[in-house]
Amino acid sequence: MAVPVAFFAVFFAYPVTAIVARGLKTGGTWQPGRIGDVLAQSDVRQVLWFTTWQALVSTALTLLIALPGAYVFARFDFPGRQVLRAVVTVPFVLPTVVVGTAFMALVGRGGLLDELWGVRLDTTVWAILLAHVFFNYAVVVRTVGGLWSQLDPRQEEAARMLGASRFAAWRTVTLPALAPAVAAAALMVFLFTFTSFGVVQILGGPAFSTLEVEIYRQTSEIFDLSTAAVLTMIQFVAVGAILALHAWTVRRRETALRLVDASATARRPRGAGQWALLGSVVATVAVLILLPLAVLVQRSFGAAGLGYYRTLTEDDGGVFLAAPIEAVGNSLQYAVAATAIAVLIGSLAAVALTRRDAGRLVRGFDALLMLPLGVSAVTVGFGFLIALDEPPLDLRASWILVPLAQALVGVPFVVRTMLPVLRAVDVRLREAAAVLGASPWRAWREVDLPMVRRALLIAAGFAFAVSLGEFGATVFIARPENPTLPVAVARLLGRPGGLNYGQAMALSTILMIVCAVALLVLERLRTDRTGEF
Repeated sequence: MAVPVAFFAVFFAYPVTAIVARGLKTGGTWQPGRIGDVLAQSDVRQVLWFTTWQALVSTALTLLIALPGAYVFARFDFPGRQVLRAVVTVPFVLPTVVVGTAFMALVGRGGLLDELWGVRLDTTVWAILLAHVFFNYAVVVRTVGGLWSQLDPRQEEAARMLGASRFAAWRTVTLPALAPAVAAAALMVFLFTFTSFGVVQILGGPAFSTLEVEIYRQTSEIFDLSTAAVLTMIQFVAVGAILALHAWTVRRRETALRLVDASATARRPRGAGQWALLGSVVATVAVLILLPLAVLVQRSFGAAGLGYYRTLTEDDGGVFLAAPIEAVGNSLQYAVAATAIAVLIGSLAAVALTRRDAGRLVRGFDALLMLPLGVSAVTVGFGFLIALDEPPLDLRASWILVPLAQALVGVPFVVRTMLPVLRAVDVRLREAAAVLGASPWRAWREVDLPMVRRALLIAAGFAFAVSLGEFGATVFIARPENPTLPVAVARLLGRPGGLNYGQAMALSTILMIVCAVALLVLERLRTDRTGEF
């Protein structure tokens, strides 16, 4: 437990505390009244209101559109089901910069809708809401559909035999059982949209700003650290409350239900209604998910064929100090290092959390591990520059700074992936190994490791994917001569000209392909021949 605690204390708590403390101090004196002064500003209240209501609307739209998909993937068995499930998960592992770029190519100036019907949605809230649904569709399908597939359908059938209508049986039997999963999915979607950065920055323009975007603006453009510090504290409190609610719903989901084999509940659609439902879900996936990605790829070629890709190898001496294509190699190297760090820290934390005699402090650390997903990545990145600037932790000129920031986001995915599998290992197997003379290390190597090897590989894959797309912190600490792919895309989109736009589309397509390949590998690892994890 000491290693994960030290890692989060040094590379998460310390930088965040340092940047907040600097913002709330004037001449070395604390200024708590600054909090009230910031909240009294009308533009800050407008940012808080927009951040909250767009997250609520995004969550409601995502549930409305994705719940039918969760049912289809849970209850229907049809050709191409595994491939389609992998397709709907691709947006979730895509960097938010790529998501914003894809929708810019679809609904922005010169985009597909603009060319066909003269319709533009960029710099409107609708583009933001649609992009959020695109990004979080898989959260609902995976969370709710995963539980739905394990609910015994005979309970609902028994209610039908006793005279209940189809809707009444679903409302009184299935919905109460699904409620914890729906609540958990809604909270996670709300968390991701409440802290949205890349999507809002690219699609919202100057008219719309979430807390995360405003923290970035106050920090990097206006240099008002006190306002940024107050906004960071507000976001921290909100995220803490969301995560506490999420932990409660997860515990209910884990303890309140009796589940069955998921492979026994799926069957081929029957009747015109079920086939129509399947068709509508496939059409939704095609329009909402495949169309933006296809337009992104099409725009990366444009009228010049591979011209945009060829220009990625050229150094223009402007936005980059090196050829843009070098961002690919930089991102891969950083992501590999970040994955190694995240797997090490996350594995140690997961093993510590599985101990039967774990105290309340250890269990509380489980919730704290999720905080990097919601706390402002912009604050973390800028905090790295502020706090890690003196020996023995003067890392501002070191390449390791970027992987460390990316690993903070990867660790929660490692813990969440490995923890259920480690908890499922029968403790009597370890005890038997100890009785036979095995040391604790050998018992873990011979008993636990073979059982968790696949989960470890999946955790590493998720850590790699999220590290590859991390943007909020990396935009601060990536050096100009060594940008990552998301940073390179954002810089290109920030410059006028068709060439810059085409290069941004080309780099986004490369990043999308890398993430999609990683996801397909994960999907293959995730299931064995029976379809079970």
